[in-house]
Amino acid sequence: MSSCKNILLRPHHLLCASFFIGKGYSEAFSLYMGEILSRLNAENPTVTLVCGEDMICFGCPNNGHCGEKAARYDRAVLSLCGISDGESAEYSALRRLAYEKIILPDRLGEVCGDCEWYGICSMLQAKIFKAKSSSSS
Repeated sequence: MSSCKNILLRPHHLLCASFFIGKGYSEAFSLYMGEILSRLNAENPTVTLVCGEDMICFGCPNNGHCGEKAARYDRAVLSLCGISDGESAEYSALRRLAYEKIILPDRLGEVCGDCEWYGICSMLQAKIFKAKSSSSS
């Protein structure tokens, strides 16, 4: 991946990456997603945010059928994070921004509350809040 000059990533996939626990649309997709995220985390490349298909979409069995819902999630992430379609930054910086602007202020439901995976993500987000409150006690 580091040899790629232009790594594209949907803005809402920053949130998916934060909560991915190996569950997915299919076993093959779960393995693919895990590999992509491992490489992004290990290599921390510069990525360009795109409101359209990215490298994660490429391996998804629903590729091409997400339409307006995924686009709405992307627009919400861009808006809440104060960033633009086409903006580039290191992967870790973009993940941190999504964490600080969406996850910590408990705005995940505003972005993707109607996603089929939201139950898993909100459960994991609650664990973050619990750990944070325990460590500040």
